[in-house]
Amino acid sequence: MSEKHTILAIDDTPENLQVLKGILVPQYSILAAISGEAALKIVDKTRPDLILLDIMMSGMDGYEVCRILKSREDTADIPVIFISAMSEVKDEYQGFEVGAVDYITKPVNADLVRARVKTHLALADQQRTFKIIVEERTFELEQTQSDAIKMLAEAGHYNDTDTGVHIWRMASYSSALARALKWPVEKAAMLELAAAMHDTGKIGIPDSILKAPRKLNEDEWVIMKTHAEIGYHILRKSDSPIFQLAAAVAHHHHEKWDGSGYPEGLAGEAIPECARIVAIADVFDALTMSRAYKKVWNTEQAISMLQEDTGKHFDPHMIEIFISIIPKILDLKESWDASEANQQTVEVKE
Repeated sequence: MSEKHTILAIDDTPENLQVLKGILVPQYSILAAISGEAALKIVDKTRPDLILLDIMMSGMDGYEVCRILKSREDTADIPVIFISAMSEVKDEYQGFEVGAVDYITKPVNADLVRARVKTHLALADQQRTFKIIVEERTFELEQTQSDAIKMLAEAGHYNDTDTGVHIWRMASYSSALARALKWPVEKAAMLELAAAMHDTGKIGIPDSILKAPRKLNEDEWVIMKTHAEIGYHILRKSDSPIFQLAAAVAHHHHEKWDGSGYPEGLAGEAIPECARIVAIADVFDALTMSRAYKKVWNTEQAISMLQEDTGKHFDPHMIEIFISIIPKILDLKESWDASEANQQTVEVKE
C-alpha cells in the first residue's frame, strides 16, 4: 500500500481545522497550524505534499504565506489551495497571482474539498515526473541559451576593460534582492541572467567613451545614455520571457524614483520592478569596486549613499530590504571577488 500524502492545513480558527481534518482523515495525514508563522516552522521540518491555506488570519495573512512559500526553492513546488470566506473575484485573482493552484470558498463542501485535493495531488505527482523528463530533454537547449546569454552579456562589456566580473556580481545581487522581495524562485533566477545583460547596449558606444579614464563630459554623456535604448532594441527582438525581462531591465535600469532618470523619465512604480531592483544592485556594486576614475568605497560608505538617494534615485522599500540582506550580499561579493582573483592569477600564469 502506498504511503499517505501529507496535507498541511492553515487556519487561525481551530474549528475550521477540525472540519478539514474530518473531511480528509483517514485518507490523508493532516498537519495543522493556527498561524502563518507556525506553518512556516512546520514546513521547515516537514515537507507537505499540499497546503490548504486560509487568507484572513491574524499576523501574517495567507497571501504573504503563499508568497514566501513560492519564493523558496524547497517549497516553491508545493501546491497551495486557498480556502477562504473571501468570495470576490478580485480575491480569487490575487490568490492565483501569488501562486495558488485553486481557490475554495467557505463554508466548504466536503465532496468538493476531497475532489480538489485529490486532483491537485495527482497533478503535482504528474508534474514532478514530467519535470524530470523535461529537464533531461531540455538540458542541452537550456545550456545553449545560457551560453548565448553569457556571451551577449560579455559582449556589452567587451571594451569596458575595468569592470571585471561586475556584470555577474551585480546580477547575483539582483537575484538575492528579488528573492528577499518574495519573487518566485524561477523568476528570481531568470532575473539573474537578465540583469547580466543590462548593459548590452554598450556595444553601440564608442571605445573613446567607454575607456575614458575620467568622468565623461556633457556631450559624451548624451552618447553614453543611448546605451539603454540600444540594449532595449537588441534584446526585445526575442519573444523569450528571459529576453523580454532583459529588455525591460536594459531600457529602464537608469530611471530614478523621482523621475529624473533616463531614457523616459519614469517615476515611482511606473518604473518596472525588475529595473528598480537592478538599479540598486548595479549602483552598490559600482560603488564597492575599483574603477580607473574612482577609489573603492567600503560597505558603510556605499550603504550611506544608497540611503541618501532613497526616494530620489531608489525605491525606498527596496532599499530597506536590500540593507536587511547586506550579510547575504557581502557573502556573494566575497565569493565573486575570490573568483575574480583566481581568474587574474590564472591569466598572469598563462
